[in-house]
Amino acid sequence: MKSVGIVVEYNPFHYGHAYHVRQAKKQTSSDVAIAVMSGSFLQRGEPAIVSKWARTKMALQNGVDIVCELPYIYAVQKAETFANGAVSILDALKCRTLFFGSEDGDINVFERTAHAWHEKKAEIDLLTKEKVKEGLSYPAAAAAAFQEAIYLEHLLDLSKPNNILGFHYVKAILERSPHMQPFTSVRIASDYHDEELPVNQKIASATSIRKALKEHGSFEAVTPYLPDATLKQLHNYHSSYGLLHTQEAYFSFLKHVFHTMDTAELEDVYEIEEGIEHRMQKAITHASSYEEYLSLVKTKRYTWTRLQRMNTHLLMRVKKTAMHELLKEKKAPYIRLLGMSKKGQQYLSLVKKELDVPLVSKLSSFSHPALDLDIRASRVFSLPICEPMQTELTEAEFKTSPIRYDEETDLFLSR
Repeated sequence: MKSVGIVVEYNPFHYGHAYHVRQAKKQTSSDVAIAVMSGSFLQRGEPAIVSKWARTKMALQNGVDIVCELPYIYAVQKAETFANGAVSILDALKCRTLFFGSEDGDINVFERTAHAWHEKKAEIDLLTKEKVKEGLSYPAAAAAAFQEAIYLEHLLDLSKPNNILGFHYVKAILERSPHMQPFTSVRIASDYHDEELPVNQKIASATSIRKALKEHGSFEAVTPYLPDATLKQLHNYHSSYGLLHTQEAYFSFLKHVFHTMDTAELEDVYEIEEGIEHRMQKAITHASSYEEYLSLVKTKRYTWTRLQRMNTHLLMRVKKTAMHELLKEKKAPYIRLLGMSKKGQQYLSLVKKELDVPLVSKLSSFSHPALDLDIRASRVFSLPICEPMQTELTEAEFKTSPIRYDEETDLFLSR
């Protein structure tokens, strides 16, 4: 059986994602789609709108065959670390193709750019550091350094979010998994950052869907843009837990962090550097909302996304020393299986004996410091939920076995 890997967040799963899954299988002639999905918190430092389990069900009912969790140590990170972790998991699962959407859509351009970067790595790293010192954000500095070092106009536009991620996927493949073949296609319809729902088309950005849910407080406005399975999971989650997660719901908990940690403790938190904690402390005492707080802290150098990741690490109390130690390992320490279709189960049965990384289906059977962070993330994620449902959600981390889905009957199988 041939598999294709996709790296996803599904926040929430929409028609654009469904198209992406279909194209991934079609363009790579694959039988099975393996999704490496962020868990409780996402690459931009935001909480997922619903739990990993609800999003796994959305994925399985829309063509994905295996869903594995991207561990926290990779998920809430800059693009390079995020991509390296995802590629490592796909490689461990014997996946030989990776498919991603991009603004460019030409895999040859991605490969040329990755090779050019590899040849000029030392110079690019030096230029990037210089431009960060000049006040540029890291993404802007890296893009400017690359353009300055390479001098080629026909290479990739690294100012686009999906091009950036795609470049790092291809670079990770070049460096660690040369037997894996990357594929890409142009993102259709809505742009990644579009905040408004489109007119006369079904594909909307996840950003616009989340914004509409927040503003309207109901599912009616987003119904045309979401598959039935997604709508059902959103309804069920909201009915069970009383909310859809937003960054704002964690503002009081973030204030608690600043009120209970001294400056030395704040400095020890991962990604907190250059005295930014002082600016953050001052801002949070004056802000009445999370959005106001971030707007007071944001600078040209410290982007909204970078600050959101810092705040998530603060909520998690992740220390620099612990994260750096965990990232020393160049391959994923485990594969956390969240769900599978019948076809996905067949694929895992075929490759299971070849795996050189533990496949974790029950937390009681495996332990690792990185997995401890995943468990902590699920507990922090549950904080805005009222009891007793908060306890129910945190216990799901231990009680929920991988979700099994029968794609022929469209039924989830009892365990």
